[in-house]
Amino acid sequence: MPAIRLFGLPTDVNSSFERGAAAGPAAIRAALRSDRGNLASELGPEIGVDIAFADDGDLPLSEDTARDDAAIRRHVTMLQEDGEVPLALGGDHAVTVPLVEAAATCFGPLNILHFDAHPDLYDDFGGNPRSHASPFARICEAGHASRLVQVGIRTLNGHCREQAERFGVEIVPMAGFTPGAVPVLKGPLYISIDLDGIDPAEAPGVAHPEPGGLTVREVLAVLHKQTAPIVGADIVEHHPGRDVGGVTAILGAKLVRELAALIDRNGPYPS
Repeated sequence: MPAIRLFGLPTDVNSSFERGAAAGPAAIRAALRSDRGNLASELGPEIGVDIAFADDGDLPLSEDTARDDAAIRRHVTMLQEDGEVPLALGGDHAVTVPLVEAAATCFGPLNILHFDAHPDLYDDFGGNPRSHASPFARICEAGHASRLVQVGIRTLNGHCREQAERFGVEIVPMAGFTPGAVPVLKGPLYISIDLDGIDPAEAPGVAHPEPGGLTVREVLAVLHKQTAPIVGADIVEHHPGRDVGGVTAILGAKLVRELAALIDRNGPYPS
């Protein structure tokens, strides 16, 4: 089974409205290691006991997006060449661009499962084409996604609707949502979880809370039914300054355990 390598990307330079997500990796890591809970997953296996798992700490990022992108790509490429699976903690959602670029360079175009309140498909946002509101536009236009399925979307405006049509994005909206509406994707599979995809009643620690979102149980139901080999994943946009009682960090830690167990269960992508 593949070894999972956790690492943090403490940058929020491409955030809009409010910064704070750079502190997310440390908060999630602290919750993961806290004696409040343990390292077992709902699938059964335990991190570090049944699942090969290492924490590389945070990458030393700057406020230079091009330099940081290159550092992220180098780290992911190194892990994937060793047959290990990267599990990244953001940071704002802009970090998904180099994460996916590196994985697609190794495996070819990816099938991407994306949880979010927002489609993040702006051609640019506020004049910034690398905004955290634009990563999936960059990913799609570069040809890195053979299939992009977005779950939990509930803020679709006209521009993003046009972008979704342009790129052939499959949006599973929140209106009338059931986990059964989400397809089971083939490999190579990449999973990106923006914590604001979950309802702010369960995940208040985000910069852009949007009511009417996914429950944790719905997210887990969608994850657990995915059977394809996973080549990378990220959990992004935790803003500790807006959290309440650390519950969003605790959720991030739970998602680390569940993604690690899913990666382990689904096995390596054939090389």
